[in-house]
Amino acid sequence: MERRVIILGSTGSIGTQALGVIAHLNALADAGSSPLRFRVVGLAAGRNADLLAAQARRFAVADLALASSGAAPPDARTFRGPNAAEELVRAVECDLVLAAIVGIAGLPATLAAVELGRDVALANKETLVAAGALVIPAARRSGARLLPVDSEHSAIGQCLAPCIQGTPDGKRSCSAAPPLALDGSVHRLILTASGGALRSLPTDRLRAATPEQALKHPTWTMGPKVTIDSASLMNKALELIEAHWLFGAPADRLAAVLHPESVVHALVELVDGSVLAHLAAPDMKVPIQHALTWPHRLPGGGRRLNPLGLGALRFEPVDPDRYPALALAHRAIESGGTAGAILNAANEAAVDAFLRQERPIPFGWIADVAADAMRSIPVKPAASLGAIMEADALARRFVLECP
Repeated sequence: MERRVIILGSTGSIGTQALGVIAHLNALADAGSSPLRFRVVGLAAGRNADLLAAQARRFAVADLALASSGAAPPDARTFRGPNAAEELVRAVECDLVLAAIVGIAGLPATLAAVELGRDVALANKETLVAAGALVIPAARRSGARLLPVDSEHSAIGQCLAPCIQGTPDGKRSCSAAPPLALDGSVHRLILTASGGALRSLPTDRLRAATPEQALKHPTWTMGPKVTIDSASLMNKALELIEAHWLFGAPADRLAAVLHPESVVHALVELVDGSVLAHLAAPDMKVPIQHALTWPHRLPGGGRRLNPLGLGALRFEPVDPDRYPALALAHRAIESGGTAGAILNAANEAAVDAFLRQERPIPFGWIADVAADAMRSIPVKPAASLGAIMEADALARRFVLECP
């Protein structure tokens, strides 16, 4: 079987790792160890034209998208400009779209893939945070499956296999993919958080942390925006909202705990008191491969977990004063409408300002200004992509105009 894949955000951390996973899987197919072969039929990038061109040559990709100017291979069809990724998705036939463009920029192309009924390996959590009210109904209409790439949501999906009722015809299926609807056996979904680069910093010094401090993640290798979100636990806040949409869980059935070892990626608490846990090495190649090959299980190219070498596994409550972002996630879920778009955009703009440091901005300002934006900007129905993008623009303007 051949799967044709488009990778959105191919030059970023997830995109480059995904291409490595595809090379590994195709080597398995060459050796007769896998029934699946992958053909990369489209690549989309933002600014890194040189790496995009190198990837296109290595994987013989004829269709590319580049949001900025830059040289592309002369024998490739290249879509250009801010809408290039969406144009690529609409123009090129494929079986699976890996959505790994960071931030709201990935929303139009991902929504287009869902509307076309294509399965989406979703690494862009902002798509559901801002526009879950559009994406989930579109997936149910088209039959598109959302295969989570975030390690936490991948873990939840695997733990939930016997507890879901999310196939289009309403039948239970152990292999059904999101969007799902929890059945009565599930009490809570619990995401784990490493605590990020600043987890050992005393609370009285946390607010004034610098970008250099916040970018030194102790466990994962990620892009700068996601690494800052990890330090503030805003990434976990956004993941709670994403879990709400993927698994049909209300706010009061979603929680997060600190787990510094990053070995247990999620826990599913059942109504009878049982807790299902998913363990894996902290290596993004593992959930990437699971999404690409679902529902098959193939020999992995990522790090393997040695249970005998684990030692102690710690779980700690999240201090709401130290990490106010989680409360914002619950507020966004309960408010509905454009609340998620406001939170996501305010955070994106605040993180960008913090990283650029064009004026002195303390780390603690990020969550503060996101909370202010949610209080100040009216929540409206998320009835269209236009309404979501309007809320996004209002939140960004609010952050830029803050003193």
